[in-house]
Amino acid sequence: MKILYAVQATGNGHISRAIELLPFIEQYGKVDIFLSGNNCHLEAELPVKFRSKGVSLFYGNKGGLDYWKMLKDVSLTRIWKEANSLPVDQYDIVLNDFDSITALACALKKIPSVGFGHQASFQSKATPRAAKKDLAGDWVLNHYAPASNYIGLHFKQYDDFIFSPILKHTVINADPTNQGYVTVYLSHYNDEVVKKALTPIKDIRFEVFSKKVKQPIKEGNITFIPIGNDAFTQSMIHCSGVITGAGFETPAEALYLEKKLLCLPIKGQYEQLCNAAALKEFGVPIIDTINDQFAWTVKCWLNGIAPKSLQLSHSTYEIVQQTIALARSTKINESSFIDLSEDDLMAMY
Repeated sequence: MKILYAVQATGNGHISRAIELLPFIEQYGKVDIFLSGNNCHLEAELPVKFRSKGVSLFYGNKGGLDYWKMLKDVSLTRIWKEANSLPVDQYDIVLNDFDSITALACALKKIPSVGFGHQASFQSKATPRAAKKDLAGDWVLNHYAPASNYIGLHFKQYDDFIFSPILKHTVINADPTNQGYVTVYLSHYNDEVVKKALTPIKDIRFEVFSKKVKQPIKEGNITFIPIGNDAFTQSMIHCSGVITGAGFETPAEALYLEKKLLCLPIKGQYEQLCNAAALKEFGVPIIDTINDQFAWTVKCWLNGIAPKSLQLSHSTYEIVQQTIALARSTKINESSFIDLSEDDLMAMY
């Protein structure tokens, strides 16, 4: 069986998940990866057969999205051409982790697919949403990468097609300790902003993972470390707490490891605001931005209680098994492909 697995390469979570999933998916056939996007900082240790700039998110220096850079990076002509040339019709199964080019290719060629991953969970109205409505943000989550069927991943099983997060085996099998430092990953903030905010907390050590440095650099109570899957995982396993955005994979791992967790959602990114709403159910403090009160906030957080731990209701093996079974049944029912009009297709962009 030939399997095409489309992986969104905006951020590191999708790639980290794909690396963990690949050995399980390969038990069912030959897997080719379509890597779409150019804003990740992890080495893609995957069998990448097709690659695209895709449609990527870029961040500014102070916690928000860089919309101008995002717009400059998008070419509708390129996207349409890549979708037409992507040979989705040559595969028995198409798994799509939130990539719009693969979704467009499947729609154009009338090929069924399974939308797989965290964003797929937002197909359910039961999945937590941000308190402030964002019709555009909700539309993107539901229509950016449409599929024939969905397998969602989230912190809790909010619906019958939503499963546990896919955690790295090194996290699942870890023996966590508390070595007194705090792990920090805030890719949507400039290193200098983070440094200025953390330097005053001199009695706490911080390991800050940076997309800028090439080797560890120690500056006072802060060590800046290059982003790397293994280094970051080991840092989390042995830290006292984690400060990060309101993404999915990192908060899920921190909750599973029973670490204290402080989250700063990316400004203007609706998905992270929705994740923040879900994380509040675990008792995770959410703050809007790094400001003059940040040092005081961090000290209060470290002196507070840990959030509720995350429980896995399904193993990675079980999730892949369910996903492949759904993909096979979707393939048999050929009428389940996404049938979109030309106006619908153009509206995706």
